[in-house]
Amino acid sequence: MELTKYNYTIMGTELKRKDRKNKARANNKIQKIKQLLVKPEIKNVDVEAIKASFAEKKAAATAA
Repeated sequence: MELTKYNYTIMGTELKRKDRKNKARANNKIQKIKQLLVKPEIKNVDVEAIKASFAEKKAAATAA
């Protein structure tokens, strides 16, 4: 009788541990998917102004 109680106790703790691991894996998977689906904030960028600034730097470097 004592042996069966001991086995049930071990089995119960192993199942609780397995349950925690399974829940943690599921939560981690959900977090990874959410992270992959996050879209960056789209900002208005003036491309022509950036190109002009590069041209100015290049001209300054050749003049110096």
